[in-house]
Amino acid sequence: MNILENLNRGLVVSCQPVDGGPMDRPDIIASMARAAVAGGASGLRIEGVENLKAVRPHVSVPIIAIVKRDLPDTAVRITPTLRDVEGLVAAGADIIAYDATDRSRPDSRTDIINAINAAGVIGMADCSTFADAQTALAEGALLIGTTLAGYTEETSDGSTEPNLDLVRAFSKLGGFIMAEGRYNTPEFARAAIEAGADCITVGSALTRLEHATSWFKQAVDGAAKHEAR
Repeated sequence: MNILENLNRGLVVSCQPVDGGPMDRPDIIASMARAAVAGGASGLRIEGVENLKAVRPHVSVPIIAIVKRDLPDTAVRITPTLRDVEGLVAAGADIIAYDATDRSRPDSRTDIINAINAAGVIGMADCSTFADAQTALAEGALLIGTTLAGYTEETSDGSTEPNLDLVRAFSKLGGFIMAEGRYNTPEFARAAIEAGADCITVGSALTRLEHATSWFKQAVDGAAKHEAR
C-alpha cells in the first residue's frame, strides 16, 4: 500500500472524542473509525496506544497515530517522547504525527522524527508556522500539517476559521501537505484542497458530538433571543 497515494486528495477523520466524555472508550472509537471509513474517509487520526490497538484490526486505511500528554514542564502535547513513538509503532501506526514546533520537550523533535523514520513509519510534522514546516522537511518528515496554527502562543489569534494562507505557503515547500485545524464545514474542506493541500483532516465536526451539538445550540439560542426582542 502506497500510503501517501491513498491519502492524496482524500479526507482523514480524526476520531478523538472529548477527553473523559461518554464516547471516550476504545470500542466506541473503533466504531467511529469504521463509520468514518464507510462514509468515505481515506484515512484516520487516532490518539493513544490503546485506541490504536482497538481500531487497527477493523480498518485497512492508513492511520495517523499520536499520543497526547499533559506534561508539567512543556506546552508540547503531541507525541512528546520517544517512548510514545515506540508504543505507536508496536500498535500498528502507518504514520506518526508529532509536535514540530521549536518548543522544548522531553525528547527533541529531531530525535522524535529520527526514531519514526528508523522504525520505517512515515513522520507527520504538526506545525504552527512556515518555519516549523521548513525544519521538519529538512529533518526527514514527509508530511507537514497546519495542525498547530493558532494553537501556540506565537500563533494564537482568536480566529475560528482555518489558516488557508498557511496551506498556500506550505504548498511551495514540496512536501505532502495536510490541512488540519478548524476545518469544520465542507466548504472549508474544499477550500483547503483548492489552496494546495494534498489531504484534509476533520475532527470535532465529525467525532466530537458535544462540540458539534453546541454549535447548533448556540445558533438556536441566538435566533430565540433575536425573536424575543
